Amino acid sequence: MEVTLLGTGAPDGLPRPDCPCAVCATSVGADARAATALLVDGTLLLDLTPGAAFAAARAGHSLAGVRQVLLSHPHDGPPVEVPAGVPQPGRVPDGRELTLLTGHRVRAVALDAPGTGYEVTGPDGQRLLYLPPGGAPAGLAEGHSAEAYDMVLSDVVGRPDALAKLRAVGSVGPATDVVTVHLGHGVPPGAELRRRLAAAGARAVADGATLVVGAYEEVPDVPRRTLVLGGARSGKSVEAERRLESFPDVLYVATGGSRGGDTEWAARVATHQERRPGSWRTAETCDLVPLLAEEGAPVLIDCLSLWLTDAMDSVGAWDDAVWADGGERALRARVQELTAAVRAARRTVVAVSNEVGSGIVPATASGRRYRDELGRLNAAFADECEQVVLVVAGQGVVLRG
Repeated sequence: MEVTLLGTGAPDGLPRPDCPCAVCATSVGADARAATALLVDGTLLLDLTPGAAFAAARAGHSLAGVRQVLLSHPHDGPPVEVPAGVPQPGRVPDGRELTLLTGHRVRAVALDAPGTGYEVTGPDGQRLLYLPPGGAPAGLAEGHSAEAYDMVLSDVVGRPDALAKLRAVGSVGPATDVVTVHLGHGVPPGAELRRRLAAAGARAVADGATLVVGAYEEVPDVPRRTLVLGGARSGKSVEAERRLESFPDVLYVATGGSRGGDTEWAARVATHQERRPGSWRTAETCDLVPLLAEEGAPVLIDCLSLWLTDAMDSVGAWDDAVWADGGERALRARVQELTAAVRAARRTVVAVSNEVGSGIVPATASGRRYRDELGRLNAAFADECEQVVLVVAGQGVVLRG
């Protein structure tokens, strides 16, 4: 089964007409995208968009063989002229299945938002799932088949939780080709888009691309261990969270504790909690080694800086005499134990830490000691990670991976 993407953009395309934003300004060439529409084996058209006939011709295809046109969007949108010889667009009611004379079977998938998703099974058994913008499957836990799709085309950037839901029930597996569509203003084009999608195990293709469903594709290799560095309010926590938002049952490890009575700290914690997906679990602990030794869902550690503060507290590192009389050796042992646990970890790990030492030298000996030890911890932890990212002004710069 072949799928030609006549467009891969949001409903209003990219760039938007007369929009002066940076994303639109750089969306040229292969990064310019028409509204998403899929042509399956030249016979089934999923979503009819303006200029579909010309888009098909540019991709080396024709709409003359189309026998069925199905709409997925929650509304019909602006009037679109139906090309001559193409059937009038329609929809399949949720849960119903349509069988075409060509041997394709199309089942409507209920969503948690207005619109219709479509599961298409080809004559030879290959299966793809196509979701409209802003939609995720609903009711997957109730008797949903755990058989993985060969291909999923969805709004990975706008609804990463849809991918997480599919992974949770086995509908997306290690060999599923996940292709993002409905691309709009949510993420910059080019290298930044590819980096963010790779972290989710997905990819983007240009308008006009023809993909073979079920054929082996080099699925992006999701790094198993990642360290995200950055300064205060750099966006490092957002970057770390974004890397796991398309995966289910993430364990968020908060090393800072609750700090009873500190209202400013409580406000920070509340902001983080509101931003995280509701399906994530939270553990407030600095005892990271046992967590890293366990099998299980991905773990996000935020952050190593606070873990180090707790570790230095426990060995008396702030007292010069204690530091010289075994405190330094004890801290080194704690750091070595943590990095060994990261090296041996079999679960996906994303850790956040502060990047320090690039500016003002602390005025106190304890401040300088903390700065130095955090630099050493970051370097040791980074050595055990497949990918290291530095976040500056909300922009991620890949240092390794």
